[in-house]
Amino acid sequence: MRYSDEILDEVKRSNDIVEVVSQYVSLKRSGRNYFGLCPFHNEKSPSFSVSPDKQIFHCFGCGVGGNVFTFISKIEGIGFKEAIEVLAEKANIVLPKNNDYVDSAKEELKAKVYKVNTFTAEFYHKKLYDPSSKVAQEYVKKRKLNNETLKSYKIGFSGNYDELYQALKKEGFQDQEILESGLVNKNENGTHIDRYRNRLMIPILDERNRVIGFGGRILKEERSTKNPKYINSPANIVYEKGRNLFGLNVAKKGDTKRLLIVEGYMDVISLHQRGITNVVAALGTALTTQQGWLLRKNCEQVILGFDADGAGQKAVQRSMEVMQNMGCDIRVLQMPRSEAKDPDEYILKYGSARFKKLMDNAISLVEYKIKILRQDLNLENASDKIKFLNEIAKLLSKIDNTIEREIYIEKITKGYNISKEAIYAEVTKLKYKDNQGSKILESDRNIVRRRNPEKKNIVSEDIIKRENTIISILLNDPSTAELIHKNIKIEDFKDERNIEILSQIYKEIEKEHDNLSIIVDHIEDDEIRNHLAKIMVEDYGIADNKKAIQDIVKKYNAEKLKNRRDEILEKIELETDSEKKKALGQELNDIILKLALNGKE
Repeated sequence: MRYSDEILDEVKRSNDIVEVVSQYVSLKRSGRNYFGLCPFHNEKSPSFSVSPDKQIFHCFGCGVGGNVFTFISKIEGIGFKEAIEVLAEKANIVLPKNNDYVDSAKEELKAKVYKVNTFTAEFYHKKLYDPSSKVAQEYVKKRKLNNETLKSYKIGFSGNYDELYQALKKEGFQDQEILESGLVNKNENGTHIDRYRNRLMIPILDERNRVIGFGGRILKEERSTKNPKYINSPANIVYEKGRNLFGLNVAKKGDTKRLLIVEGYMDVISLHQRGITNVVAALGTALTTQQGWLLRKNCEQVILGFDADGAGQKAVQRSMEVMQNMGCDIRVLQMPRSEAKDPDEYILKYGSARFKKLMDNAISLVEYKIKILRQDLNLENASDKIKFLNEIAKLLSKIDNTIEREIYIEKITKGYNISKEAIYAEVTKLKYKDNQGSKILESDRNIVRRRNPEKKNIVSEDIIKRENTIISILLNDPSTAELIHKNIKIEDFKDERNIEILSQIYKEIEKEHDNLSIIVDHIEDDEIRNHLAKIMVEDYGIADNKKAIQDIVKKYNAEKLKNRRDEILEKIELETDSEKKKALGQELNDIILKLALNGKE
């Protein structure tokens, strides 16, 4: 059983798809629809379309499509049910209790793992204040973490061997959910051992304040491959590090117009305690695409504040690649390596006021790339200067905003003694070349599509277009439903995707439902849902829906007559019974007459 169509409709109506998608993708209006760069595949020209009228999205590049539930499910990497919950929560809609939605076994297990994690976070946090936890208490004192911070982030301490496992069993949790959480391991002898022992424990919470994982830091600096500095939760049913940001749940309580992203848990915690509350960590060394969309959704400006060492600067470069096409203002924190190795050390040395100034002076991606390029070149050398100009031109040619490009050209002209004319000439040359290339590429792509149709799709394009048109009219004009349902049968359709879609629509018609677009919520197959989204966003240029359907019905009837005529012609040659042959001849004459009257032959 699932949430009722009435509930789904209410949640959808309360979450305009353009508004929701705009939190992740920079959209521009073009005609009736909005367009942007697709978040589900890499592209240079926008092919991702969002229809405010039909509340649907579709990418003409990769083919993905659906409604607002589909979008949230795909972009956040969550299930359909959870996408409904996220959007309901956003719209302050209280969903019915479990009686109205029976969870699958997977959903039930997820719910239990969340409970295991919540209990564990409290268990470790209480353990931190235990007299036996002196090593952890000394460590937090050394890191100058106050009690408010410890409570805000639920920082804790893990004990020895199987303390947590025994506590979880006593609480009534079963081995399946305990092992799935990754908090306990089971060895070859069948003995359960806590994953984290004698470590400072940092719970990881998602945007919805659910405990999804943990980071455990070593307390004695005796690291080895067997005893690393940090042990993090393994990927499991509720946790995938590349889809979450540490500290985002806390940062969202304040002003998130801009967010600073750093490498480690302790950077976030230390900065937050000292007044830098708009800070998160990547749960790894560099951003993933999913984390990039999370940032894009929650802020206008992202400041990359990774460590000053080589690995940190490589992380900056990789993160720039992820973020640069997301329509977000990206800056890079300039923290001299001679002053501090990471943000935590810097703020402890120089204080929050100086660190905030560092954030205010963070440079743009273009300025950062120019700075990195400049480090490896000697501008007194003619060939190096030419190389520098060429690389700068490549950077500037990718900037669409003319004013922004003009400002950078002014800065480069003054800073590096290069004439404006030389820069403009190279940029113009590259932009013209790129535009020509994309035209040729699009042309080639269309030729490839025509010459190489999918092998499994043996239905002609004309038939698919006709079927698509029928579905589009049905969804947009329910008044045609009776006419179509009466005259066009499911078996008349040839394309497998359209057969499934029409079957779902006819089910809704038979239930006397007016809102036929709800079938998007009922289709689970990605390929069929993407195809439906494409049908819904395309404009078929039909002025009169009823006349269009009457013409299509006429064509279907003519095709049926022709098919029957061909069958009779084959049978009549082989038939030996004179009476049957006569009956077939009479039927053939009737068909020929009908076809003639229809003006077909």
